[in-house]
Amino acid sequence: MLDIKWVRDNPDALDGALKARGAEPAAAQLISLDDQRKAHIAKLQDAQTRRNAASKDIGKAKASGDDGAAQKLIDEIAELKAFVQSGEDESRRLDAALHDALAGIPNIPLEDVPVGADEAANEEVRKIGEPRQMDDAKEHFDIGEALGLMDFETAAKLAGSRFVILKGQLARLERALGQFMLDLHTGEHGYTEVVPPLLVRDDILFGTAQLPKFAEDQFRTTDDRWLIPTAEVPLTNLVREEIIEASELPLRVTALTPCFRSEAGSAGADTRGMLRQHQFSKVELVSITKPDESLAEHERMTECAEEVLKRLGLAYRVVVLSTGDMGFGARKTYDIEVWLPGQKAYREISSCSVCGDFQARRMNARYRPADGGGPQFVHTLNGSGVAVGRALIAVMETYQNEDGSVTVPDCLKPYTGGLERIG
Repeated sequence: MLDIKWVRDNPDALDGALKARGAEPAAAQLISLDDQRKAHIAKLQDAQTRRNAASKDIGKAKASGDDGAAQKLIDEIAELKAFVQSGEDESRRLDAALHDALAGIPNIPLEDVPVGADEAANEEVRKIGEPRQMDDAKEHFDIGEALGLMDFETAAKLAGSRFVILKGQLARLERALGQFMLDLHTGEHGYTEVVPPLLVRDDILFGTAQLPKFAEDQFRTTDDRWLIPTAEVPLTNLVREEIIEASELPLRVTALTPCFRSEAGSAGADTRGMLRQHQFSKVELVSITKPDESLAEHERMTECAEEVLKRLGLAYRVVVLSTGDMGFGARKTYDIEVWLPGQKAYREISSCSVCGDFQARRMNARYRPADGGGPQFVHTLNGSGVAVGRALIAVMETYQNEDGSVTVPDCLKPYTGGLERIG
C-alpha cells in the first residue's frame, strides 16, 4: 500500500507510474478523498473545542445567576455531542474509503524497470547453459504417461481438470526435488525452514496484496479462510504487526508447501500437462530487510534460485519483467525461465520480486533502527526457489532418453536411494 503523504507530494510520479503499468491515473481521486477526510477531522476538532469551552461557560453563567444562558449552553453542548458522535461514524467511513482506494493502487516500479504493456517488453538479463536440442523431444506428459507414472485421467475423475497423479519413481523424483531445494537453501544460502499454515485469514492475504483485488484467483473455504496460493503469504506475514530489532535483519525464511490457485482467466492456456495446475508444490524464499539492503537482497535471492537450476544442470535465462507484466505488489521482478526441450521454449520456473515497503504498510511490519529514532517499515522480498512441479517437467524433458526413460540428475541421487534412471 502506498503512503498518502507520498501521493500528495508526488502526484505526477504516481500517475506516471500507473500509466507505465497500463492503469488509469489516481492521484487526484486519492488526494480528494484525503482532503475530505482532513476537512471532516477539522470540523470534529472545532466542535470538540467549542464543546469544551461551552462546558466551562455553563459554570460561569450559573454563577452569575443567568439560568437562561446556562440552558442555551447546555442545549448547544447536547447538539455538539450528537454532531461529534455522528461525525465519528463519518470519520470512520472516510478513513475506510481512502484505505480501500489506496489498497487498489499497485506498487511503484523502480526506475530501471523496462516500460511496456506486456511480456513482449521484458528484457533478457543473462542466459545460462546450452539448451538441449532434440528433433524428437517429447513433452513431459507424453513421457510420464508412457511410463505409466503420470495419470491425468484418474486425477480428473477425483478432482476435475488441472490436477495430476504421480506414481512410483516419478512421485519419488518430485519429492527428491523439493528436499534437494530445501537442503540447498537452508544449508548453503542461510534460509530458515518454516512449516506454515496452508489456511489463512482475510487480513493475511491482504497483507501480501492478494486481496482484495485478486480474490477470484484464490480458493476460499466454507469457514471464510483461504488456501494459500504460495507460501509467500504466511511467510511474509510472520512479521506482521511486529517491530523487529535492526540486528535481526535480514530475516530469511523458506518453506516447501502445496500451493492452490484457481487459475481464473487462464482457460485454454497450458491445458495439457503439469504447467498450470490448481494444486502444485513450490519452495518459497522470503526475505525481510532494512530499506537500504533490499536491492542487493533481490540480486542475492535471484542467484539462490538460479543455483537450483545450475545444480540440476538445466539451461535457463533470467529476464526482468516490464511494467505491464509485473505483479501488483512488486517494484521489480526477475523471472527465471527454464528451457523445456519438449516445448522448444523457455518457460517461467521462478519469479523473484522486491516489494519495498508496499507489503509492510499493509501488514504494519516495522523495525527499530540501530541508531535510534522511531520505527520504520521493513522491506519485503519473495521468490520461488523453485516451483517443484515445473522443475520436474524440466528434468523429465532435459534428461529424457530414446528408450523413454529419464536419467536422474546426480544431485538428486542421494534423495532417490541412488536411483540412476526412471524407466
